[in-house]
Amino acid sequence: MIEDFEALRQTVLSCKNCKLCETRHNVVFGVGNPQSKVMFIGEGPGENEDLQGEPFVGRGGQLLDKMLTHVDLSRNENVYIANMVKCRPPKNRDPEKDELEACIGYLRNQVHLIRPKIIVCLGRIAACAIIDPGFKVTKQHGEFYDRNGTLMMGTFHPAALLRNPGSKPAALEDFLKLREKLDSLPD
Repeated sequence: MIEDFEALRQTVLSCKNCKLCETRHNVVFGVGNPQSKVMFIGEGPGENEDLQGEPFVGRGGQLLDKMLTHVDLSRNENVYIANMVKCRPPKNRDPEKDELEACIGYLRNQVHLIRPKIIVCLGRIAACAIIDPGFKVTKQHGEFYDRNGTLMMGTFHPAALLRNPGSKPAALEDFLKLREKLDSLPD
């Protein structure tokens, strides 16, 4: 484990552990406050994220920001946002097993340094990798699971909400549950 956040970021920025490094424009390390109580984890960067080097900056990211604002959270102040893989899979395909395995150590290191009280998995890929391989977002979204003292919740990926706007009310309910859970945590 790297014990310095900036040293970890520099290590990840120069990573060549898998074939995704060959097609990336930018490594997408993460964004937000590394002292946050809550960490959001998605599956991997999309095209806009790859170009800008920041997670969730496209249309899905704009929706995520609106939902965060609705529950008095902000990527710039009180959350940290990262992805399972730090480089964009070509054509936004799901990350392959070897790519996830090559990158998971970086994510674990981020979680180790941030020490969030709550991890929110955005979408099926992240929820299956972090919470439970059989996780069903449509059935289990908004439920909290305790994993070694860290609360974890899966919810809909913002890009999925753009494709299926009928799920937006359920996703917003998940964010309200997150706010309630955060408010109940001891300082």
